[in-house]
This record gives sequence, C-alpha cells and structure tokens, in this order.
Amino acid sequence: MTEKTQLDFIWNQIKERAQQLIVYYSFKAFIEPLECTDIVGKKIILKASSELAASTIMKSHAEPLREAIASVNIGLSDFKLYVEGSEEFPLNDDDDVEEATFEDMHIDSKYTFESFVVGSSNRFVFAAAKAVAENPGVSFNPLYIYGGPGLGKTHLMQAIANEIQLKKPSLKVLYTTCEKFLNEFIDNMVLSKSGSRDRDARFRAHYRSVDVLIIDDIQFLAKKVAVQEAFFHTFNALKDNNKQIVISSDCPPKEIAALEERLRTRFEGGLIVDVQPPDLETKIAILKKKALDKKCIIPEDVLEFLAKDSGNDVRTLEGRLNKVIFASKLHEEAISTSLAKMALNESVSEEKENVTAEAVLESTCSYFSVAKADILGKNKKAEIVKARQICTYLMCEMLSLPLTNIGKTMGGRDHATVIYSRDKVAELIKMNDSVAQAVEDIKSMILKQ
Repeated sequence: MTEKTQLDFIWNQIKERAQQLIVYYSFKAFIEPLECTDIVGKKIILKASSELAASTIMKSHAEPLREAIASVNIGLSDFKLYVEGSEEFPLNDDDDVEEATFEDMHIDSKYTFESFVVGSSNRFVFAAAKAVAENPGVSFNPLYIYGGPGLGKTHLMQAIANEIQLKKPSLKVLYTTCEKFLNEFIDNMVLSKSGSRDRDARFRAHYRSVDVLIIDDIQFLAKKVAVQEAFFHTFNALKDNNKQIVISSDCPPKEIAALEERLRTRFEGGLIVDVQPPDLETKIAILKKKALDKKCIIPEDVLEFLAKDSGNDVRTLEGRLNKVIFASKLHEEAISTSLAKMALNESVSEEKENVTAEAVLESTCSYFSVAKADILGKNKKAEIVKARQICTYLMCEMLSLPLTNIGKTMGGRDHATVIYSRDKVAELIKMNDSVAQAVEDIKSMILKQ
C-alpha cells in the first residue's frame, strides 16, 4: 500500500465517522471535499478548496471533526487546515505560528550528574553520558539511551546539557523533545505551503546551528515519513560537522515501528545503552536522596518497605515517599512502617509476584465485564474502547515493558496507539472521578492477585 493510499484509507475512516456527527448538507459542502495530504505527529493535515470553506470549518465544525479523528483510534487527535496558494489560511484557534519563534525548552538545573543515584542497573549508561558531556562530538556520536518510563533517561539527558553549559559555555546546546520537533515541523510545513518560505530556513537553522542536540522520546518518529526525512537531514548536517547528538527512546532503534533504514543505521552507528530498572539497593539509595532533598529523615525499615513491590520506575518510588511524608505531617505522627502502610492504603506482601501483562488484562476484563477477545480485537463500542485504553494505560504504568511490546500484547496495536491511549487516560484521570476510581480499583484487583 502506497503512502497516498494509506492516507486516503485513514481519511475515509474519519469521514465515515464525521458524517454521523455533522449535519448532512454541511458535511457534503465542507468536509467531504477536503483532501488529506499528510499525517504528522497526532495531527492530520487537510487541504481545503477555498478560504471560505476553511473558515467555515474552523468556526462551525472543528470540534466534531476532532472527535471523528480521535474515534478511529490510531493515535490521531487533531488536524491542521490550509488553503493551497493562499497567503492566509485558518489554523486551530490556539495557533499563532506566523509570529512564533523557535524557543528552546527549559533545562532543569536540578538534573545533574551529582544528583543522579548510580547503581548496578545504570552504571554503564551513566559513564557513557559523562563521557559525552566531557568530550561532546568526540566520545560517542550519537549516544542513544533507551529504557522504560521513569528510569532516569530525561535526568541523564538534561545532566549532559547542564554539564556542557557549565564546563563549556561557548558551546550551543539545544535540548528538546521529539514531540516538539514534530509540532514545529507541522507548523513549518503548513506555513511553507502558504508561501512563508523564510520560516522553513529558520526551522533548519534552529536545529542545525547547534553544537549539541539532545532530543528526548525519538520513538515519536514512528511511521512519520515526512518528519523522518526532516530529522535525517538534520542528523546528517550535525554529524558531518562533528556536532554531538544525544537521543533517548523507550526502545532500541530496531523496535521503532516503520523507522527508515537509513535513520536506523545512523542511530546504531554510535553507542546504544539501556537503562535497567533499579534493584532494591538502588531504590533505597534513591529514596534516601529524595528524602534528603526534602529535608526529611526516613527510618531504614520504612525505606525498605517503600522500595519493595514499588514497581520499576523512579516516579512511582518518589510518589510513595511523598504520600508517607504528607501523611506524617497531616497526622503529626512520626514516620513508621505502620504509618507508611496506612498512607499507601495497601498491605505489601513479600511473596507477591511481579505484576504481569496477563494479570492487568484479566483484571480489566473482569472489572468492565468484557471479553478478552473484545479488548484485544477491533470492537469500536464506547465501553470496549474505554476498557481497552485503561488496560493499555495500566500496562504502561505498572509494567517495565517497551511500548512496542505493550502494543503487541494489546492485540498487535502500534506504538502511536499505545501512546495515545496512555496519554488520554492520564488526562481523564485528572478531570474524571469515575475514570480515576476505575483505575485505582483495577490496580487493587491486580495487586491482590
């Protein structure tokens, strides 16, 4: 299937749903004539025949169109609209890219090598990051760091940036995320099509004029042909001039879906290092460091309790610590194991086995009273989709697995779909009490197995 055929197939699916959400005559007049020209990030790029049509869509039909886009459940959530050959064109209401500048992302000063807790699981990747910071463009280029969420990849990436800025202030360091690169590429592409060529030059210069490019979550390049092309040329321009490139991902290059071979070989041409989940000793050391930062002393037995059965990521570990410290202040009670158990509202058993993907799947099916085949299949009923997305979210949160593996477990879904489900449920938890309660109830079911 050619790229154009794939785009047409996806757009036809979206139109089928849009036809149910938009009045018939409006759909026929404004939505049906749209042409899908590309997909970048989570957005589908659409071309309108006239400025009047584009303006009408943005004013009257944008929300149902977004709903239709999200409902196809392939990781898309929004759209960009342009009119070919027009000097002006409508964008999403919150866009103002014509006046926007390419702003660098904030590098958190607390992320340093000194504040990173080194253990047996991360000693090698720590040494590699230090070597790059000491000799950018010389030691390992590119440096490719991968591992599960919450294991310290972003900490190491920003530690490299902070170290270089401190020791080699003459070098220009750019830290960004792949998602930001995608979004800027989208804005740049749409504006270029409208005749704003100077922005295209500024986009290239922004990424190619640096001495060190540090880019987080490169897995977002999966299946994005146009963006891969842009990043390929950016990569080459930097590498040819001996500029340092540091990349992070949740999986090795060979597991990024539909990654072009020429990019894969370039990623593999440097040093690839993985961050493993911390062992018990490292977890306790991390907790001690976090407690010290909060000017709090935690008894050894409480540290061990918090470290056991805490999952594999540092964020969960810190979350458990925060709950106990808050409970101590709230109840004006000294920190103890009994207080920690009360604060976490769980009884941790030393014999409890590690959570498995099958346990998450079975508990989700039981909670929602749905068949496993429906969750793993292509059933589009709202209640099935909800259960499927929550199941995916829980696997991302509770298991130390690459997102590609979770996608395979969830019926062969791609990397982008896993990310979409994870992020959507994470947002729903913040504003929907029923979803938040469902997630907590299923977690309890899983941990009691």
